[in-house]
Amino acid sequence: MKDVAAVAGVSPKTVSNVLTGAAGVRPATRQRVEAAIAELDFVPNLSARGLRSGRAGVIGVALPDLSTAFSASLSQTVVRQAHSRGIAVQIEETAADPRREFDLVSRARAHHIDGLILNPVSLEDSVVEHVEHLPPVVLIGEVEQHRVDRVFIDSETASYQMTEHLISRGARRIAVIGASGSSRGRHATPTLRYQGHHAALKAAQLSPDPRLEVGDVPWTMAGGARGMQRILAAGETFDAVAAFTDSLAMGALHVLSQRGIRVPEDVLVTGFDDVEHAQFTNPPLTTISFDHADYVTAAFDLLSSRLDDRSLPPRAVCIPHQVVTRGSTGATPTGWSACGCGA
Repeated sequence: MKDVAAVAGVSPKTVSNVLTGAAGVRPATRQRVEAAIAELDFVPNLSARGLRSGRAGVIGVALPDLSTAFSASLSQTVVRQAHSRGIAVQIEETAADPRREFDLVSRARAHHIDGLILNPVSLEDSVVEHVEHLPPVVLIGEVEQHRVDRVFIDSETASYQMTEHLISRGARRIAVIGASGSSRGRHATPTLRYQGHHAALKAAQLSPDPRLEVGDVPWTMAGGARGMQRILAAGETFDAVAAFTDSLAMGALHVLSQRGIRVPEDVLVTGFDDVEHAQFTNPPLTTISFDHADYVTAAFDLLSSRLDDRSLPPRAVCIPHQVVTRGSTGATPTGWSACGCGA
């Protein structure tokens, strides 16, 4: 920084202010410093900065399955958010090995990373349930607990609203891909979506059929295809498919098309998450939508404030959701309807 300061004709403190984005540096001065940085090919010593601030400038993010469209969308949004805040990200995949959460916690305790954003499959498998003294942590997803901060959508209400939409379109025998009564995890996402679906059936005086429910498949397009094949092989009649993610719905759409079953003329299909691909399927997919950027921003904001003050009580932020109707349910495409967060 002294070399940069000498070339730019400013003090090392001014160089530091430019690097940290501090206010009060005149535009002309900032331009001189930035030109000197480029001329000298200067790279800040982040390790030294970390020693001064007590932070590594790195956070850990753990998602269950990085191959899914939803995880890809979240990962991209996380990286963008981190970059805008001057933070580096270490991303882990945990569905196959939940112990990777524990590895991230160990790194946080060793001060290699500052905090964690975790998306556990179930509370039983999560580090939150098993470690007494946790570093700053934010959970994303529907795993309900009261030890750490969390960001979530109201999955139970959203699933209720989606099933309600299918019923309003004439569906009476709705197949489910993604969850069943044996779903694991206290208040985990599959269980909540399953409960919301059953509540909507009950409200419409319809009976669920366990033969139309497939839960033990991965939440991927391949898993959706496998679930759809099993439902068709059972020989049961159905007039709609409620898939608990868009990836599952895309797999189901593929199999239905292969079998010559028309969507929406013969069967209605819905998804969940409104990933980018959902509007480009054939037909476009009716789904539950929420702002992925708002979801990630809320997690970063909670983690940032937790890093500043670890004495804060645990907080929960609910991100609103909407039902977006498209061609897969034969409905006129709409912008938004039936907003949520318990509403």
